[in-house]
Amino acid sequence: MTGWVEVGDGVLVRRHQALDLNCGLILGDDACLVVDTRSHLVEAADLIEAVRAVTPHPWTVVNTHAHYDHCFGNAAFRPAPIWGSRGCAADLRATGEQQRSAVVAGLRAAGRPEEADLVQAAPVDPPDHLVDDVAVLDVGGREVVLRFLGRGHTDHDLVVEVEDGDGTVVFAGDLVEEGAPPAFDDAFPADWPATLGRVHALARGPVVPGHGAVVDAAYVGAQREELLAVLTALRAGRPQDGPYDAETMATAAARPL
Repeated sequence: MTGWVEVGDGVLVRRHQALDLNCGLILGDDACLVVDTRSHLVEAADLIEAVRAVTPHPWTVVNTHAHYDHCFGNAAFRPAPIWGSRGCAADLRATGEQQRSAVVAGLRAAGRPEEADLVQAAPVDPPDHLVDDVAVLDVGGREVVLRFLGRGHTDHDLVVEVEDGDGTVVFAGDLVEEGAPPAFDDAFPADWPATLGRVHALARGPVVPGHGAVVDAAYVGAQREELLAVLTALRAGRPQDGPYDAETMATAAARPL
């Protein structure tokens, strides 16, 4: 299935080598939903080809948050509706060009000019269907729930929940990370543990992180405990006591509590 792994009935995950990023695909009877769109139009075209290898049906798109690697491929999926939190759309409008400049500079400095050019050319295309709290979508007769559970990795993270028999599959975006520490660049360390607790309460089956391997409720609970340890270390003014590496803790310490 061109890299797709089925984690629930008609719920698939595609894990990409680039940035270890996960995208999702939820299949309905005559429609589908794509979770996140990758970093630029060429990566998005690759994702579209993979979707079309599975289903011919029209798609709706959800952005979990406004970081470039999850949404700079949006334009390739138009004219389909793209859902995101209201804060996601606002943040992408406010920071999209700044993100682009930083990513392009980093890629050029790393000797990857072709990738830099692709990111440079990607349109900034914010979501146009906005969620304040909860939205319920009908995806080909299948109910998919979009939830804003609070600030964490950003101030606008959106969680995608779909029933799977007796449980659920949850796409958590970068509220949950596997394989690398959570990223605190524009995070909210004081809020993140409580928000992750709400994700944990939803987890009755596989949880798909923004990056890395699919996890479960126990992993989410353990990561919440780690984030509580980060918060304790920051409040004590001793980021060196945190559970992650010094660079990660320094980034967390720079964020307001």
